[in-house]
Amino acid sequence: MSLVPTFVTCSALSFDWPDGTPVLDDFQLTVGPGRTGLIGLNGSGKSTLLRLIAGELTPSAGQVSVAGTIGYLPQNLILDTALRVDEALGIHAARTALHAIEAGEATEANFAAVGDDWDVEERALATLDSLGLARIGLDRTVGELSGGEGVLLRLAALLLARPDVLLLDEPTNNLDLRARRRLYAAVESWSGVLVVVSHDRELLERVDQIADLRDGEVRWYGGNFTDYEEALATEQEAAERMVRVAEADVQRQKRELADAQMKLARRKRYGQKMWDTKREPKIVMGARKRAAQESAGKHRIMHTEKLADARERLDQAVEAVRDDDEIRIELPATRVPPGRRVLSFGDLHPAHGPAIAGEWELRGPERIALVGRNGSGKTSLLRTVAGLLAPVSGEVSAHVPARFLPQRLDADVLDDDRSVVENVARYAPHATNNVIRARLAHFLFRGARADRPVGTLSGGERFRAALAALLLAEPAPQLLMLDEPTNNLDLASVRQLTGALEAYEGALLVASHDVPFLESLGITRWLLLDGRAGLRPTTAEEVRESLWLG
Repeated sequence: MSLVPTFVTCSALSFDWPDGTPVLDDFQLTVGPGRTGLIGLNGSGKSTLLRLIAGELTPSAGQVSVAGTIGYLPQNLILDTALRVDEALGIHAARTALHAIEAGEATEANFAAVGDDWDVEERALATLDSLGLARIGLDRTVGELSGGEGVLLRLAALLLARPDVLLLDEPTNNLDLRARRRLYAAVESWSGVLVVVSHDRELLERVDQIADLRDGEVRWYGGNFTDYEEALATEQEAAERMVRVAEADVQRQKRELADAQMKLARRKRYGQKMWDTKREPKIVMGARKRAAQESAGKHRIMHTEKLADARERLDQAVEAVRDDDEIRIELPATRVPPGRRVLSFGDLHPAHGPAIAGEWELRGPERIALVGRNGSGKTSLLRTVAGLLAPVSGEVSAHVPARFLPQRLDADVLDDDRSVVENVARYAPHATNNVIRARLAHFLFRGARADRPVGTLSGGERFRAALAALLLAEPAPQLLMLDEPTNNLDLASVRQLTGALEAYEGALLVASHDVPFLESLGITRWLLLDGRAGLRPTTAEEVRESLWLG
């Protein structure tokens, strides 16, 4: 890591997707040492900006300058499952050469491969240990790790490389509570330039400043996310006061313009009366008429301009007030009667994960949270219950129409080449185009947005499209299963998802590490999946405590 302060600078940066969709236009940004939380609505360009800084995308115009090395953890991490752990850490060559030297092969090539990194193994193991990965060692393959462990492994590789700039895009996705704690500690100890995109409030409480990307520009707020919320609330209160003041000014200017027009009309009638009765010489009356017309014109222009200025101030005041759309829908067809059996399984042994002894049922509009550590088998259980994986033994029965939203919105859910409208039509083949568009408007896909190919959408927009497709499906799902639904969602989108699920009247089965989100859903039953003990009831309090228990 360089001893000279490193800065990331974006100068007149522009970027458009191949279909012409603009993301950034003449964008300016400078980020210095410290921990920066980059936030913004889904689709605002956060992930695209990180990819531009990392060099994964080429700008349409402008440039990115970074004095130093860059480490980048992408949002959707894909690791080669055949890689050994030491290969994924980037130390395989040095480690192999080190072992060869220890075995007596003191060649020039081996010494060159090791360089000054004689403690590479010790550092690698210590880094893995700091992230809770000590048990995996250096000789296993990536395919043996869970998704969350893969994310931590990639982070370990970045920490070992010690880049000057570290870019993290939604790093807590797929991490259980213990793993998140490890990542929080790594972020808190980072001393270089760090830019993190995240919807994880706990992580954002550990940054030094917030960069709010909105409408193609960044606004800076000192402090962590709580400080940002307080500053934003103060701003919004002031903005709303300005709207009220501006509205009052517009009304006053309208009244003054109306009063001025009434006075001018009276003067005009008086002047016409004087002309008609010819009480003054014609030349005097003509001069007076011209002066009155000139004065009336000036008055009219003055009051009209004042009204126009007042309206412009009102428009500016309204623009300063944020109005982040909320999903507003009604889903009566998803209603399931209380007590009705929705899902049952018995003595179930999924293909991956522990066997689950006994009989289990989900009834009526229950809302069940499925929690557990990374690798405990939550995803495997959900996929088995959803009928996507055959169990080793046992039986599963869904007694109502059911839909499953996986962690990764693959081709089973959305077709990247089709538009949002076309994707929803696949699930509701009997609905007309107009009906689908009207329903999609409630999911914030209005007009041309509904015609965009799914492959061009941001992570949050993509999730919203998948949610719309499943909730608007025919028949309407009375059981909805969600696997880590808040991954890839910004904070506003999490609120939108919560709003959509509030309107859902069926039964919910949700696997998530996001305890505040689960609590916002009105969970009625908590189930813990343990890799050794199987499935058992738990509580929100027990889940929260597990974050700090090692």
